[in-house]
Amino acid sequence: MTDLPLPTRRIPGPLLALRNILTFLIRQPTSAFGLIVLAVLILTAIFAPLIATHDPYVQDLNNVLAAPGNGHLFGTDELGRDIFSRLVWGARITLTIIFLVTIVVGPLGLLVGTTSGYFGGRFDTVMMRITDIFLSFPSLILSLAFVAALGPSLNNAIIAIGLTSWPPIARLARAETMTFRKADYIAAARLQGASPMRIILKSIVPMCLPSVMIRLTLNMATVILTAAGLGFLGLGAQPPLPEWGAMIATGRRYMIDSWWLVTFPGLAILTVSLAFNLLGDGLRDALDPKQMNRR
Repeated sequence: MTDLPLPTRRIPGPLLALRNILTFLIRQPTSAFGLIVLAVLILTAIFAPLIATHDPYVQDLNNVLAAPGNGHLFGTDELGRDIFSRLVWGARITLTIIFLVTIVVGPLGLLVGTTSGYFGGRFDTVMMRITDIFLSFPSLILSLAFVAALGPSLNNAIIAIGLTSWPPIARLARAETMTFRKADYIAAARLQGASPMRIILKSIVPMCLPSVMIRLTLNMATVILTAAGLGFLGLGAQPPLPEWGAMIATGRRYMIDSWWLVTFPGLAILTVSLAFNLLGDGLRDALDPKQMNRR
Protein backbone atom coordinates (compact mmCIF):
# COMPACT_ATOMS: atom_id res chain seq x y z
CA MET A 1 0.00 0.00 0.00
CA THR A 2 1.19 3.47 -0.85
CA ASP A 3 1.07 6.13 1.81
CA LEU A 4 -1.52 8.74 1.03
CA PRO A 5 -0.51 12.37 1.59
CA LEU A 6 -2.03 13.94 4.64
CA PRO A 7 -4.62 16.60 3.87
CA THR A 8 -3.32 20.11 4.33
CA ARG A 9 -5.35 22.73 6.11
CA ARG A 10 -6.10 25.69 3.91
CA ILE A 11 -5.91 29.09 5.51
CA PRO A 12 -9.04 31.19 4.86
CA GLY A 13 -8.58 34.02 2.39
CA PRO A 14 -8.91 36.95 4.83
CA LEU A 15 -6.53 35.35 7.32
CA LEU A 16 -4.02 34.62 4.56
CA ALA A 17 -4.19 38.22 3.36
CA LEU A 18 -3.74 39.48 6.93
CA ARG A 19 -0.74 37.19 7.42
CA ASN A 20 0.85 38.44 4.20
CA ILE A 21 0.33 42.06 5.22
CA LEU A 22 1.80 41.48 8.69
CA THR A 23 4.77 39.63 7.17
CA PHE A 24 5.42 42.53 4.81
CA LEU A 25 5.15 45.09 7.64
CA ILE A 26 7.50 43.16 9.90
CA ARG A 27 10.14 42.92 7.17
CA GLN A 28 10.24 46.71 6.80
CA PRO A 29 12.19 48.38 9.65
CA THR A 30 10.06 51.53 9.76
CA SER A 31 6.68 49.80 9.72
CA ALA A 32 7.98 47.18 12.16
CA PHE A 33 8.82 50.02 14.54
CA GLY A 34 5.26 51.31 14.20
CA LEU A 35 3.83 47.86 14.90
CA ILE A 36 6.01 47.41 17.96
CA VAL A 37 5.07 50.79 19.42
CA LEU A 38 1.38 50.14 18.76
CA ALA A 39 1.62 46.70 20.39
CA VAL A 40 3.39 48.19 23.42
CA LEU A 41 0.72 50.91 23.67
CA ILE A 42 -2.10 48.35 23.60
CA LEU A 43 -0.42 46.04 26.12
CA THR A 44 0.34 49.00 28.38
CA ALA A 45 -3.29 50.09 28.30
CA ILE A 46 -4.55 46.57 29.01
CA PHE A 47 -2.14 45.82 31.85
CA ALA A 48 -1.95 49.36 33.26
CA PRO A 49 -2.85 48.25 36.83
CA LEU A 50 0.08 45.80 36.76
CA ILE A 51 2.60 48.07 35.04
CA ALA A 52 1.95 51.27 36.99
CA THR A 53 4.11 51.51 40.10
CA HIS A 54 1.85 54.02 41.91
CA ASP A 55 -1.73 55.17 41.93
CA PRO A 56 -1.89 57.90 39.26
CA TYR A 57 -4.29 60.01 41.33
CA VAL A 58 -2.71 59.80 44.79
CA GLN A 59 -0.96 63.01 45.86
CA ASP A 60 2.19 63.08 47.97
CA LEU A 61 2.79 66.69 48.99
CA ASN A 62 5.98 65.70 50.79
CA ASN A 63 7.52 64.53 47.51
CA VAL A 64 6.54 67.18 44.93
CA LEU A 65 8.65 67.84 41.82
CA ALA A 66 11.00 64.97 42.64
CA ALA A 67 13.58 64.21 39.95
CA PRO A 68 13.55 60.82 38.19
CA GLY A 69 14.78 58.09 40.48
CA ASN A 70 14.28 57.22 44.17
CA GLY A 71 11.25 55.05 43.49
CA HIS A 72 9.80 57.30 40.78
CA LEU A 73 11.09 56.28 37.36
CA PHE A 74 10.05 59.54 35.63
CA GLY A 75 9.85 61.72 38.75
CA THR A 76 6.79 63.35 40.28
CA ASP A 77 4.64 66.33 39.33
CA GLU A 78 3.68 69.46 41.26
CA LEU A 79 1.29 67.43 43.44
CA GLY A 80 3.65 64.54 44.09
CA ARG A 81 1.94 62.15 41.66
CA ASP A 82 4.10 59.58 39.88
CA ILE A 83 4.57 60.63 36.24
CA PHE A 84 5.37 57.14 34.97
CA SER A 85 2.12 55.77 36.38
CA ARG A 86 0.15 58.67 34.91
CA LEU A 87 1.71 58.04 31.50
CA VAL A 88 0.79 54.36 31.73
CA TRP A 89 -2.83 55.09 32.59
CA GLY A 90 -2.87 57.86 29.98
CA ALA A 91 -2.32 55.19 27.32
CA ARG A 92 -5.90 54.05 27.96
CA ILE A 93 -7.20 57.55 27.27
CA THR A 94 -5.17 57.77 24.07
CA LEU A 95 -6.46 54.42 22.80
CA THR A 96 -10.02 55.38 23.74
CA ILE A 97 -9.76 58.55 21.69
CA ILE A 98 -8.28 56.67 18.72
CA PHE A 99 -10.91 53.91 18.82
CA LEU A 100 -13.95 56.17 19.20
CA VAL A 101 -12.79 58.62 16.53
CA THR A 102 -12.10 55.76 14.12
CA ILE A 103 -15.53 54.15 14.49
CA VAL A 104 -17.12 57.56 13.84
CA VAL A 105 -14.87 58.87 11.07
CA GLY A 106 -14.51 55.66 9.03
CA PRO A 107 -18.19 54.80 8.45
CA LEU A 108 -19.25 58.45 8.11
CA GLY A 109 -16.55 59.28 5.57
CA LEU A 110 -17.22 56.07 3.63
CA LEU A 111 -20.98 56.72 3.54
CA VAL A 112 -20.66 60.30 2.36
CA GLY A 113 -17.90 59.60 -0.16
CA THR A 114 -19.33 56.46 -1.77
CA THR A 115 -22.89 57.78 -2.07
CA SER A 116 -21.68 61.08 -3.51
CA GLY A 117 -19.41 59.38 -6.02
CA TYR A 118 -22.02 56.82 -7.05
CA PHE A 119 -25.08 59.05 -7.43
CA GLY A 120 -23.31 62.20 -8.63
CA GLY A 121 -25.41 65.15 -9.80
CA ARG A 122 -26.88 67.60 -7.31
CA PHE A 123 -26.47 65.24 -4.39
CA ASP A 124 -22.73 65.03 -5.07
CA THR A 125 -22.50 68.82 -5.41
CA VAL A 126 -24.27 69.50 -2.12
CA MET A 127 -22.30 66.91 -0.16
CA MET A 128 -18.96 68.02 -1.55
CA ARG A 129 -19.69 71.69 -0.81
CA ILE A 130 -20.42 70.72 2.79
CA THR A 131 -17.17 68.77 2.82
CA ASP A 132 -15.31 71.77 1.41
CA ILE A 133 -16.66 73.95 4.23
CA PHE A 134 -15.17 71.57 6.80
CA LEU A 135 -11.90 71.33 4.89
CA SER A 136 -11.55 75.12 4.64
CA PHE A 137 -10.85 75.34 8.39
CA PRO A 138 -7.81 73.86 10.14
CA SER A 139 -8.91 70.79 12.09
CA LEU A 140 -7.66 72.12 15.43
CA ILE A 141 -9.45 75.45 15.00
CA LEU A 142 -12.69 73.72 14.04
CA SER A 143 -12.33 71.31 16.97
CA LEU A 144 -11.84 74.26 19.29
CA ALA A 145 -15.06 75.80 18.00
CA PHE A 146 -17.04 72.59 18.57
CA VAL A 147 -15.61 72.03 22.04
CA ALA A 148 -16.28 75.64 22.98
CA ALA A 149 -19.90 75.14 21.95
CA LEU A 150 -20.31 71.74 23.63
CA GLY A 151 -18.24 72.41 26.75
CA PRO A 152 -14.77 71.24 27.80
CA SER A 153 -14.62 67.50 28.50
CA LEU A 154 -12.99 64.38 27.10
CA ASN A 155 -16.23 63.11 25.53
CA ASN A 156 -16.91 66.43 23.82
CA ALA A 157 -13.32 66.54 22.58
CA ILE A 158 -13.78 63.10 20.99
CA ILE A 159 -17.02 64.25 19.34
CA ALA A 160 -15.34 67.42 18.05
CA ILE A 161 -12.36 65.52 16.62
CA GLY A 162 -14.70 63.02 14.95
CA LEU A 163 -16.78 65.79 13.37
CA THR A 164 -13.70 67.44 11.91
CA SER A 165 -11.82 64.32 10.71
CA TRP A 166 -14.29 62.75 8.27
CA PRO A 167 -13.95 65.13 5.23
CA PRO A 168 -10.59 63.74 3.97
CA ILE A 169 -12.01 60.21 4.20
CA ALA A 170 -15.10 61.29 2.26
CA ARG A 171 -12.98 62.91 -0.46
CA LEU A 172 -10.84 59.79 -0.80
CA ALA A 173 -13.85 57.45 -0.92
CA ARG A 174 -15.55 59.65 -3.53
CA ALA A 175 -12.45 59.65 -5.75
CA GLU A 176 -12.15 55.86 -5.45
CA THR A 177 -15.86 55.39 -6.23
CA MET A 178 -15.74 57.56 -9.34
CA THR A 179 -12.89 55.48 -10.79
CA PHE A 180 -14.91 52.26 -10.97
CA ARG A 181 -18.59 53.19 -10.70
CA LYS A 182 -18.93 52.48 -14.42
CA ALA A 183 -17.02 49.22 -14.29
CA ASP A 184 -18.46 46.09 -15.88
CA TYR A 185 -19.17 44.31 -12.61
CA ILE A 186 -21.11 47.36 -11.35
CA ALA A 187 -23.15 47.41 -14.57
CA ALA A 188 -23.77 43.65 -14.26
CA ALA A 189 -25.03 44.05 -10.69
CA ARG A 190 -27.31 46.87 -11.82
CA LEU A 191 -28.73 44.74 -14.65
CA GLN A 192 -29.45 41.93 -12.19
CA GLY A 193 -31.72 44.30 -10.27
CA ALA A 194 -29.45 45.15 -7.35
CA SER A 195 -30.49 48.32 -5.55
CA PRO A 196 -28.07 51.28 -5.40
CA MET A 197 -27.50 50.77 -1.67
CA ARG A 198 -26.68 47.09 -2.19
CA ILE A 199 -24.23 47.97 -4.95
CA ILE A 200 -22.58 50.55 -2.71
CA LEU A 201 -22.32 48.26 0.30
CA LYS A 202 -21.43 45.02 -1.50
CA SER A 203 -19.37 46.18 -4.48
CA ILE A 204 -18.02 49.68 -3.89
CA VAL A 205 -17.27 49.89 -0.16
CA PRO A 206 -14.98 46.79 -0.19
CA MET A 207 -12.96 48.35 -3.01
CA CYS A 208 -12.54 51.58 -1.01
CA LEU A 209 -11.59 49.92 2.27
CA PRO A 210 -7.82 49.51 1.64
CA SER A 211 -7.32 53.19 0.81
CA VAL A 212 -9.57 54.28 3.68
CA MET A 213 -7.68 52.06 6.15
CA ILE A 214 -4.39 53.62 5.08
CA ARG A 215 -5.83 57.11 5.42
CA LEU A 216 -7.30 56.35 8.84
CA THR A 217 -3.97 55.03 10.07
CA LEU A 218 -2.17 58.15 8.87
CA ASN A 219 -4.89 60.33 10.43
CA MET A 220 -4.34 58.79 13.85
CA ALA A 221 -1.22 60.92 14.34
CA THR A 222 -3.29 64.04 13.66
CA VAL A 223 -6.00 62.80 16.03
CA ILE A 224 -3.46 62.29 18.83
CA LEU A 225 -1.94 65.73 18.29
CA THR A 226 -5.37 67.38 18.16
CA ALA A 227 -6.48 65.64 21.36
CA ALA A 228 -3.22 66.65 23.05
CA GLY A 229 -3.71 70.23 21.83
CA LEU A 230 -7.23 70.37 23.24
CA GLY A 231 -6.00 68.91 26.52
CA PHE A 232 -3.15 71.44 26.60
CA LEU A 233 -5.63 74.29 26.17
CA GLY A 234 -7.88 72.93 28.90
CA LEU A 235 -10.70 71.96 26.53
CA GLY A 236 -10.11 68.21 26.44
CA ALA A 237 -9.61 65.82 29.32
CA GLN A 238 -10.08 67.62 32.62
CA PRO A 239 -7.95 67.19 35.75
CA PRO A 240 -7.15 64.88 37.39
CA LEU A 241 -7.34 62.60 34.29
CA PRO A 242 -3.79 61.62 33.20
CA GLU A 243 -4.12 62.74 29.59
CA TRP A 244 -0.74 63.46 28.00
CA GLY A 245 -1.60 66.90 26.62
CA ALA A 246 -3.13 67.99 29.93
CA MET A 247 0.01 66.76 31.73
CA ILE A 248 2.13 69.03 29.54
CA ALA A 249 -0.24 71.94 30.21
CA THR A 250 0.04 71.59 33.99
CA GLY A 251 3.79 71.02 33.86
CA ARG A 252 4.73 73.94 31.64
CA ARG A 253 4.80 76.30 34.63
CA TYR A 254 7.60 74.28 36.21
CA MET A 255 9.45 73.15 33.09
CA ILE A 256 12.46 75.42 33.61
CA ASP A 257 13.52 73.69 36.83
CA SER A 258 11.58 70.40 36.44
CA TRP A 259 12.14 69.38 32.83
CA TRP A 260 10.68 65.88 33.33
CA LEU A 261 7.14 67.21 33.73
CA VAL A 262 6.83 67.99 30.01
CA THR A 263 9.62 65.87 28.51
CA PHE A 264 8.18 62.42 29.12
CA PRO A 265 4.56 63.21 28.08
CA GLY A 266 5.94 64.98 25.01
CA LEU A 267 8.09 61.98 24.11
CA ALA A 268 5.06 59.71 24.49
CA ILE A 269 3.01 61.86 22.09
CA LEU A 270 5.93 62.07 19.63
CA THR A 271 6.61 58.32 19.67
CA VAL A 272 3.00 57.23 19.20
CA SER A 273 2.34 59.81 16.47
CA LEU A 274 5.50 58.79 14.63
CA ALA A 275 4.56 55.12 14.96
CA PHE A 276 1.16 55.65 13.33
CA ASN A 277 2.73 57.63 10.47
CA LEU A 278 5.30 54.91 9.82
CA LEU A 279 2.67 52.19 10.09
CA GLY A 280 0.44 54.04 7.63
CA ASP A 281 3.31 54.29 5.14
CA GLY A 282 3.96 50.58 5.54
CA LEU A 283 0.28 49.74 4.99
CA ARG A 284 0.27 51.84 1.84
CA ASP A 285 3.18 49.82 0.47
CA ALA A 286 1.70 46.51 1.66
CA LEU A 287 -1.66 47.16 -0.04
CA ASP A 288 -0.09 48.48 -3.24
CA PRO A 289 -1.07 46.13 -6.12
CA LYS A 290 2.46 46.36 -7.54
CA GLN A 291 3.93 45.19 -4.25
CA MET A 292 1.35 42.37 -4.06
CA ASN A 293 2.31 41.16 -7.53
CA ARG A 294 5.97 41.06 -6.51
CA ARG A 295 5.08 38.91 -3.54
